Amino acid sequence: MADESRNTIYVIGAGFTGTTIAAEIRAKRIFGHVVAFLDDDPSKIGTLIDGIPVRGPIDAVARALKTTPADEAIIAIPSATREQLARIYAILRRAKFAKIRIVPRISQILDGEAHLIQARDIDPEDFLARSPVKVSLRRSLAYLRDRRVFVTGAGGSIGSELCRQLLEGGAERLYLFGHGENSIYEIERELRLLQEEGVGEKATIVPIIGEIQDRDYMNFILSRTRANVVFHTAAHKHVPLLEANPVEAVKNNVFGTKNVVDAARRAGAERFVLISTDKAVEPNSVYGASKLLAEEIVLREGKNGHHFLVVRFGNVLGSRGSILPLFRRQILKGGPVTVTHPETRRFFMTIPEASSLVLTAGGVGTGGEVYLLDMGESVSIRDLAEQMIRFYGFEPEADIPIVYTGLRGGEKLLEKLFADTETPEPTEHPKILKLKRRTLINGRIVRVLERLRPICSHDPLHPSLFRNRRALREVLEEVIPGIGPVREEPEF
Repeated sequence: MADESRNTIYVIGAGFTGTTIAAEIRAKRIFGHVVAFLDDDPSKIGTLIDGIPVRGPIDAVARALKTTPADEAIIAIPSATREQLARIYAILRRAKFAKIRIVPRISQILDGEAHLIQARDIDPEDFLARSPVKVSLRRSLAYLRDRRVFVTGAGGSIGSELCRQLLEGGAERLYLFGHGENSIYEIERELRLLQEEGVGEKATIVPIIGEIQDRDYMNFILSRTRANVVFHTAAHKHVPLLEANPVEAVKNNVFGTKNVVDAARRAGAERFVLISTDKAVEPNSVYGASKLLAEEIVLREGKNGHHFLVVRFGNVLGSRGSILPLFRRQILKGGPVTVTHPETRRFFMTIPEASSLVLTAGGVGTGGEVYLLDMGESVSIRDLAEQMIRFYGFEPEADIPIVYTGLRGGEKLLEKLFADTETPEPTEHPKILKLKRRTLINGRIVRVLERLRPICSHDPLHPSLFRNRRALREVLEEVIPGIGPVREEPEF
């Protein structure tokens, strides 16, 4: 039998979540033993909970602790604000805890249940995000009960979090669709492990490797799976990279979306939700233009009587390819941290909060509409960089320099969540808005797709257009004024 005394654990928070975590640690026996709860509640300090003492206040007790490299702290306060978390983390760092974990935020916990397997190392985004929004997912996901749910891009940042939260929806089957076998393998194994540990309901999990650009396969797989609800998250997303590969951006994000939409309609899907981005607002990048066209494809189908809708939001903290992982790598190698411009600002939301609101919008939204997640106030990227540097124990400029590199092709100084031709209106959910809009495309989407098709797929009648980057930009520029020619753009 493993030595249960090898790891000493302090649980921060003696509420329901903390006591649940402590009971699970005791039951499993192999992770160590909980020696105390640390809490600031005077009514709990000095009491015993299941034989474990409650000590406090947290600051005073932590100062007196003599920690060892084997000691661990688990923060079990799901409703804590970012300010409270920052304070607790600073206290634990001063107490020299080598390992600090955190249970899921309140937006990730359903009906008050938290499990040890969900605890993870604390990250900078836990302090950078706004205070969590409580979403009653079990009620919001009622429309998915006993349905077959199909998620494209299931191995990506948003797609994988949707799948984690969908475990709680009572779906009959959960189809994990993606073209990266490793990412699909990872999320499948994670979901099965969560189920084994009592998280969520017993949905049947089905991993599927495929490519949204393959029209015939999308028709086949959506017909065969008979999916009732489709969440379409798959997309190429890296702005500068797609400026260098514009044809592939349109082929994947526009025609790939059309393939999924057409296949879902033919298969009789009841609902279809496209995940979109603030880059689609008055776009000046090929990525933004491709997502605007993708929105139009979905909305056109929604106007034809199908429950197809769009959910748009800004950046998510910690996603693959985002600035936080980049900043982390730069800080850990000693800097410098690179920022494009001192006045650059972006809208941010955590991946779990964005995902829970997407799932909620999928249930409250009607077909042919764009829904916007309330992103709060925009955030200075310079301030974000400085906060991350301090999280790792350094001082900006004094220890880690910040270098300004200039805006790259397709990037903006400031992003907008809705265009001048769009007006946000409230919905029954306070964090979800509906956009009253007048489209830039103005009914020309079919003609635009006809002109883009021979550029993205070889047409023997127009061989000179195949992969022609200049021709692609000319078509986009005609319908999207912000997309102009690029100096020294190669033809192919």
